[in-house]
Amino acid sequence: MITSWYDIDTEPIIHIKDFYGEKKHLVDKCLIILSKKIHDHLLETFECKEIALLGACNGSTPIYKMSLEGEEIAFYLSSTCSAPAATECYETSWITGATKFIMFGSCGSLKKEVTAGKYIIPSESYRGEGCSYYFAPPADYIAIKNSDKMATIFAELKIPFVQGKVWTTDSMLRETAGLVNKRKAEGCIAVEMELAGVQAVCDFYGLELYNFLEAGDVLGESGYEVEGLSKANHDLAKLYIAFKISSRI
Repeated sequence: MITSWYDIDTEPIIHIKDFYGEKKHLVDKCLIILSKKIHDHLLETFECKEIALLGACNGSTPIYKMSLEGEEIAFYLSSTCSAPAATECYETSWITGATKFIMFGSCGSLKKEVTAGKYIIPSESYRGEGCSYYFAPPADYIAIKNSDKMATIFAELKIPFVQGKVWTTDSMLRETAGLVNKRKAEGCIAVEMELAGVQAVCDFYGLELYNFLEAGDVLGESGYEVEGLSKANHDLAKLYIAFKISSRI
C-alpha cells in the first residue's frame, strides 16, 4: 500500500483554473462514457451540442449536452484507466458545473456464478492503482458511497443486479492467478480499471458518483474467457439504464 502520497497539509502548486479559468455552471449531471460505440449512438440519435473541451497535448475531448426528459445533461467519451478517467471527471466538473456523474462500463468477472445475467453495483473497490492514493487516505479499499442508492434504484426498476466488492487495476496484463485468488478471497466479484481513482477524486472534490458495471470476460479457474467482452463494452442497454438513473438522482 502507498502511504505517503495523501498530502492535505500543504497547498497544490498547480490549480485547474490555470488551464480553464474560473469555474462554470452549465449542467448539473454528466454521463461518463467508456464506449465509442455508445458515444457515437448518442451523437447520432439525439440532438447534441458541444459545450466545452477537455484539453490535452495529444488532442482535445469534446463535452456535449443533450436534453433528457426536459433536463440538460452532459456527456463525454472518457479515457480509460484510473488516473486519466479521474482527472477528466474533475476537469469536466470544473468547466461544466456538473456535480453528479453516472459512469458505466464493462468488467471482468471473478465469480461467474455470482455475476451471470446481472449488472454489478460495486460497494467497495480494491485500490490496485495509483491515482486514488493522492486523493484519499491510504487503505486497501475505497467505499463506493452511492452503492446502496444504486441498489435501491435497480430494485425499483426490477433490473437484475448483484452488489459487491470489485478490484480496480492499472494493468490488465498483470492480473495474475495469485492476485486474482487474493482478491477473490477478499470477496471481490469483478475487476475493472477506473473506479477507485474516479471515486477518490469525486470524494475529494465533493462530487457524487453513480457507478454500475456489466461483466464481459471471465477470469476463471479454467482460464480466461474473452467471448463476452465486446458485448459488455458496447451494450446500449447500459446507456438507457443510465438515463433512468439520471432521473432518480
